[in-house]
Amino acid sequence: METLFAKYYLKIREIREKPIRYLMKDIYWNDRLFAIVGARGTGKTTMMLQYIKSHLDVKKALYVSLDDIFFSNNRLVDVAAQLSLQGVTNLFVDEIHKYPYETWAQELKNIYDTYSDMHVVFSGSSMLEIYKGNADLSRRAVQYELRGLSFREFLEFENVIKLKPISLNDLLKDHIMMASDIVKRINPKKIILLFNRYLKMGFYPYYKENPENYAQRVANVINTVLESDLPAIEKIEFMTTLKIKRLLGIITTLAPFTPNISELSKNVNTTRSHLLKSIDYLERARILGLLRAKNSIGNMSKPEKIYLDNTNIAYALGGTDTNIGNVRETFFFNQLRATGEVTSSNKGDFVVQGKYTFEVGGAKKTFKQIADIPDSYLALDNVETGHGNRIPLWMFGLLY
Repeated sequence: METLFAKYYLKIREIREKPIRYLMKDIYWNDRLFAIVGARGTGKTTMMLQYIKSHLDVKKALYVSLDDIFFSNNRLVDVAAQLSLQGVTNLFVDEIHKYPYETWAQELKNIYDTYSDMHVVFSGSSMLEIYKGNADLSRRAVQYELRGLSFREFLEFENVIKLKPISLNDLLKDHIMMASDIVKRINPKKIILLFNRYLKMGFYPYYKENPENYAQRVANVINTVLESDLPAIEKIEFMTTLKIKRLLGIITTLAPFTPNISELSKNVNTTRSHLLKSIDYLERARILGLLRAKNSIGNMSKPEKIYLDNTNIAYALGGTDTNIGNVRETFFFNQLRATGEVTSSNKGDFVVQGKYTFEVGGAKKTFKQIADIPDSYLALDNVETGHGNRIPLWMFGLLY
């Protein structure tokens, strides 16, 4: 136990209290048990440590990561028992999916039921499903998802400007005044330069650590997810992992695209059901974004269009060959689905919240494809401010 506390105190000393991610204020931290899930590299560990340092008595809390070698011979439930005797009331458990035993859900349930004065926060991969298994935690634990940086957060991380998130309805109504105010405070040309930088390097908070090697780190993180996180959660075999890697390699060269499931299955040398399951894995890992039709049934239905999850992945895997039109759509889909439902459209690119139709493109894009459709809008790149139903693309990064 002493080694766990020593590592914990070291992390607390080193952690910076700012900047703060958007999710920090949305979490009800007084809950006795809840989960924070998210893609690898989005900042779950940092947020937990920041909360401890800023809001708790450090001596009455403990942060542990379950990939620590300590847990190869020790159980989490036994650690909780010792902590309770020592007066520790807040336990933060990281990398829950790396626990070497399959009993993590049952042990968390036992801790919750046994120690009424202990608050437990646990984090894990976005692939984690806390309702699975005999110990179904969904009745006891709320689940929050931490996404990558929005463009709004990126501007704050870069010390350019601090803005509050805006709702989509407010954006649609007041985008002209909002954009004019922001552009005036920053600089008309600078907002586009910052946006282009964000598209390439700004979705994952670790971009600030080593910008020169950022693309390689993104690729390495994806590899870690496929080789380590996915097998740990889904118990898949090595050959399945290889097929998923092959599938991702094919998708990277095509995305965004309308998939031909039969052809993809042949190329990956797998069955239709296994292919759809693999695509679902990649979406839950936040490597892909799947655009589905309204009222599509279940995750095993064919997606209308397959995207890479975010533009940083697109540039990291596609390099200089990355198509700007694809990047624009990927950005829009990524940012909008963080705040509401986004489905495919018969005429435009996307339908948002079941009501608004959007076409995404460059500054010269027209309403030709979505003419006469009620509540239709253009999301336009390389535009500082818009007018009417023509809205700057960068402003859709201010929603969370």
